[in-house]
Formats: sequence, structure tokens, C-alpha cells
Amino acid sequence: ISKYIYQTIMRLYKEYVEFGGFPGVVLKTSVEEKREALMDIFSSYFNKEVLTFGNFRHNQVVRDLMLLLIARVGSKIDVQKISQELGVSRVTINEYLAFLEGTYFISLVSPYSTNKDTEIRSAKKVYLCDSGLVNNITNPSFGSLFENAIYHQLRVKGEINYYQRKNGAEIDFILSKQTAYEVKTKATAFDKLKFQRLVNQLKFKEENLVSFEY
Repeated sequence: ISKYIYQTIMRLYKEYVEFGGFPGVVLKTSVEEKREALMDIFSSYFNKEVLTFGNFRHNQVVRDLMLLLIARVGSKIDVQKISQELGVSRVTINEYLAFLEGTYFISLVSPYSTNKDTEIRSAKKVYLCDSGLVNNITNPSFGSLFENAIYHQLRVKGEINYYQRKNGAEIDFILSKQTAYEVKTKATAFDKLKFQRLVNQLKFKEENLVSFEY
């Protein structure tokens, strides 16, 4: 897009990243009203979905897990470590994760794998249903919020994976196993070269470097 269009929409897009896309939030006029609406949404989900339909033995553990996942948006999750932190079994954590994903509170993204490479295969990345909830409940970096927002723009287009090698080289999103997306708050020429080099090695059909700043 042109710089003029970017300057026109940037403020609105920044608001979307920070406050999310729930209609009941978007239509509020003040920041305080938006925050109150987001807290109402979180409380409503917990009280109606988790407490009423979840039928869990450890409701507090589920809430702690939700808060832990919100704080780790865009990161790989280690089920073993989480089970130790919360004092329940891995089986229980996996059950809770399946419930949270099944009720659309979170999305778990699996790694893209090839037979030729040594990428990390097992750990999944977590994204929340709305970046506004993330921003309202924790104190995340803007980069994490931006990545969460981009994920939701891509997920409606097809299957999403991520890619990471043991040496740290990574690609944030791979759409339908064909198109690579790397998300940066402020992308540089070096980021572009490094990203293109990795994409060429993996032979994806297309790559897109997404930068919040023009």
C-alpha cells in the first residue's frame, strides 16, 4: 500500500491491535468503556463456558492456565512445564487445552515439518481469540499483540503452521504449506534478506514480510 493509505488507516489498525475486534468493544467510545467491556467478555466466558459447561474438578487451575496462556501469546508452550507450574498432570493440562481450543478461546498452531530438516517438531504455539483480551489482562509487548492480530487475519484463509530450526531461524506463519509470513513491528532490509534466504531454502511459493511501521 502507499504511504498515504498507510497514514490514513494506521491509527484505526493500531486500535484494532490494542482493543481487538469484538463488536461490543469496538462500538464503545472511550478507552475505559472498552476495557470494561473486555473484562465483561472474559468473565462471561469463564462463568458460562468454563464453570457451567466445563464441569472441571479444578476450576481455579483452569483460570490460572488461561492467564498463563494469555501471557505467552505467540510463544511455544511446554505442557510438561505448565503441568509442573500448576500442580496437575500433563493429561489434565491437555484436556484443559482441548476445551479452551474447542470453545475458541485459544488456537494452537503446530510446527511445519519436512523430512529433510531438523526443526523443532513437537511444541505448539498459542494465540488468543482476540488481541484486545491479551492487552487488557496482561502487559504484553506490542509485537506480541500485532502477531496475534495477524494470525487472525490469516487463519480464515487456510491452515496455519509455524517453522523453527534448532539454531533459532524461524518463520512466524506458513499458510496452506505454501506461503510464508514473517511479522515485525519494524522490519529492516536485513530482516528481509534473512527471511528470503530461509524461504528460498524451504522452496515456498511466496513470502510476505509484514511490518507494522511503514
